[in-house]
Amino acid sequence: MQRPNAAQLTYGSATVVLATVALLLLSGTTTLPGIAAACAAGLLLGVLVAVTMPGRAGPVKTSAPVRSAGEAAGTSGNEEIRVPAARVGGSAGTRIRS
Repeated sequence: MQRPNAAQLTYGSATVVLATVALLLLSGTTTLPGIAAACAAGLLLGVLVAVTMPGRAGPVKTSAPVRSAGEAAGTSGNEEIRVPAARVGGSAGTRIRS
């Protein structure tokens, strides 16, 4: 099972809070078992919302480079990003005698 994403956590938490408050206000209960039942019902609704919500659409990005099918077949790696070397000023390349 994948870890829940931020949207699932947000919607589940909001459902727990709103459902619990709504159940407590609508029922008007002041007894401990009634409050516990409203809290349990809110928690179950929040978990249900978080679990039934669709997860990630695509794969998770990783820091490892992904090889294409062409590279795996033995073609050259021209697809890599090349970073130009830093240019050095005029006199920095000369030798200093010591």
